Amino acid sequence: MSDFRRRHLLAVLAGVSVLGMTTGGALAAPSKRQKSVKKPTPTVPMDKPKLVFLDPGHGGRDPGALGGRGTQEKTVVLAIARELQRELLAGNRYRVLLSRNTDNYVALRERVARAQAAKADLFLSLHADAHSDHDVRGASVYTLSEEATDREAAALAARENRAGMVGLGMKFSEQPDNVAQTLVAMSQRGTVNDSRRLADTVVATFARNGVRLLPRTHRQAGFAVLTSPDIPAALVELGYLSNSQDEKLLTVRQHQLALARALRASVDAYFGATRKA
Repeated sequence: MSDFRRRHLLAVLAGVSVLGMTTGGALAAPSKRQKSVKKPTPTVPMDKPKLVFLDPGHGGRDPGALGGRGTQEKTVVLAIARELQRELLAGNRYRVLLSRNTDNYVALRERVARAQAAKADLFLSLHADAHSDHDVRGASVYTLSEEATDREAAALAARENRAGMVGLGMKFSEQPDNVAQTLVAMSQRGTVNDSRRLADTVVATFARNGVRLLPRTHRQAGFAVLTSPDIPAALVELGYLSNSQDEKLLTVRQHQLALARALRASVDAYFGATRKA
């Protein structure tokens, strides 16, 4: 008997053919040496960095409020916006855009349009107000509303809206923007509630970080710069340049940095609460 026939006969007696089949026709078990093919491990998608749009108020031919020592609002808020930009970028968790990076004038409508075009996740407008009562001082936060919460909020919104029309040859009352219609669109998207939650977060974080606050800190009025229907937005008044103490603080870099860090903590807290929700 040849060697081949002998090996074949032994294989049949053992129940396995030389072709790797059992005598019953089932596939034989793979040998121990055969390596199993590993399936690729699915990758977990990373969270896309949120885009925060910072809007330093005024600029260029519009200086904003003026302090007793000549401090200009446009200069103070741009410095704080730059500090906040550095704070937000440091952790690689956010992307940041500014409505203006230099001392130039940008109309309110253009600020909103730029944030919408960039598909921002958050809009923070930074300001430093003035008041006829020079004893008034402290920070406050505003969100959009058709009806102002008080006369002071209404007056502030009117001043800011008029400032946004500098050089455009129109009155605020002649603008085609309809706050009521905007609020309906915002409500449908949940943006109204998101904006209020953002404002409440800023107030709470400021309080924890020792930032002086006005009574009734969160107020509402018809600010034109807050009318993007799908971006949660708040206007933060960082202090009063008409108050000598606030004016001095707002020009000190250490205080500017403290405000920027408190605002960064507010952004962190807002997005943290949003993720949980």
